[in-house]
Amino acid sequence: MIEAEWWDYDSIEEMADAVAGDVGFIVESALDARDSALIALPGGATPKPIYPKIAARSLAWKRVTIIPTDDRLAPMDSELSNIRAIAQAFLPVGARVFPIATTIDDYRLAGGAADARLQDLSWPPDLVWLGMGKDGHTASIFAGPDLQDALEAPKTRRAVGVMPDPMPTDAPVARVTLTRASILAARTLLITITGAEKRALLEQAIKDGHSSQLPIGKVLAEAEQPIDIHWAP
Repeated sequence: MIEAEWWDYDSIEEMADAVAGDVGFIVESALDARDSALIALPGGATPKPIYPKIAARSLAWKRVTIIPTDDRLAPMDSELSNIRAIAQAFLPVGARVFPIATTIDDYRLAGGAADARLQDLSWPPDLVWLGMGKDGHTASIFAGPDLQDALEAPKTRRAVGVMPDPMPTDAPVARVTLTRASILAARTLLITITGAEKRALLEQAIKDGHSSQLPIGKVLAEAEQPIDIHWAP
């Protein structure tokens, strides 16, 4: 059974303040315990106003490594790139921002390259922060021909390449993503979503558990740690 705790807010601004406080506490705790921190941050619109609030916290950012939970196979200066927003927020404060996407055209080879890069990092992540699309995808674990590769990859495999099907119209490119095993290896799991539609979708996915047909349901059904879900209208 998925152990999830919901945190509800009246506005995105209120949620952003709370999530920034939680992420700051997670990073600070990791630095105290291990003298370093590794966190995985999501793409999409919801986290963007939260990033500056996190970056404004007084932390030893030079000992913090930040990776994306997933990224699109697009140039780093492209609006499609997830690492672009992360870099804009956290490079100025001295964090180590660690890209995983490449310019390799073959998305499966790009996934292999992302996995190889991640093998150089001290695992597991202290935090994996997830979002969710209206189709129920999380990170870049989409429905499509590569779904099982992302879900069933061995624990030693940290990233894979995926080709969503159907392809999202707002970002019609292949992706690299953390695997389910990599996501669930995290010491802390956190989800942020907005809107009534996404809330209903996520509540149903959690209720369905292993029988869920949604990628996020299939991911969370295997979670052994509690999950904090932050929601705003």
